[in-house]
Amino acid sequence: MAEGKLAGKWALITGSGRGFGQHIARRFAKEGANVVVHYNVSQEGAEQMAEEIRSLGREAHVVQGDTTSWEQVERFVGEAFEHAGRIDVLVNNVGDVAPEQSTWRDLREDLVDRVIATDVKGTLWVTHEVGQRMLDQGEGVIVNICSNVVVMGSQRCPQYAASKYGVLGITKSYAHAFAPTVRVNAVGPGWMETSALVGRQEWTPERAKQVLDRTPLGRLPGLDEMTGPVLFLATDDSSSMTGNFVLADCGYSMVGA
Repeated sequence: MAEGKLAGKWALITGSGRGFGQHIARRFAKEGANVVVHYNVSQEGAEQMAEEIRSLGREAHVVQGDTTSWEQVERFVGEAFEHAGRIDVLVNNVGDVAPEQSTWRDLREDLVDRVIATDVKGTLWVTHEVGQRMLDQGEGVIVNICSNVVVMGSQRCPQYAASKYGVLGITKSYAHAFAPTVRVNAVGPGWMETSALVGRQEWTPERAKQVLDRTPLGRLPGLDEMTGPVLFLATDDSSSMTGNFVLADCGYSMVGA
C-alpha cells in the first residue's frame, strides 16, 4: 500500500515530460501519488517519466495536448479523468520564459503572443477544465507555478512578468470561484539552477555574482529542492490556504508582510 503525503491520490502535472515538471512528478510519486504525465512535444521524456513512476510502484498515464488550445485541453483533461476516475491534485507547470530573449530590446510580437498564450491562456484553460470536474467530485487542490517576477518585474522579458501576474489573477479568481470545495494556490520560484538558465546569453559570471550577492541564502535552489513548496501546497499541510502566493527564491525578493 502506498505511503506518503499523497498516498493513493491522482495528480495531473502539466509539462511533466521534461524539466521542472519531471521533478515534481517524481517527488509526488515518491509521496505515494499516481500521476497523469502531460506533455505537448516531449513524448519520449513523458514515456520515460511514466515508466519511472511505475517502477516506484505507482500508476501512471500519459496524455498529450497543447495547453494554449481550449479544445485540446478539454480532450486531454477528459482523458485524464476517464482513466484515473478522479484527479485530486493539479499542478499547472507549463510556462514560457522566452529564453531566446536576452533583453527587453529584443521584444517581438510573436514572443509576446507566445508567452501570454502559454502562461495565461494555458493556465486558465487547464484550471477551468480540471477545477469544474473537481467541484463535481467534491474536492481537489490546484497549484499554479508562478514566479517571483510578480514582485520584482523582469527587465529582460516584461511580457513574462505580465503573464505571471495573469497567473496570479487566475489563482485568486478561481480560489474564490471554487471555494470551499477546491483550494487554489500559487508558488513563486525565482532563479533555479537549471541548464536552461546557465545556457542563457545574459547569464554571465558577472550576472550570476550579482544575483547571488543579493540572495540571503547565497545560492540558487535546485529543481529537486523546489518541489518542496509545490508538495506543501498540494497536501493537507496547507489546508488553511487558498488564493495564496508563496515565494520560494532563497530570499532574493523578500517582501514585507
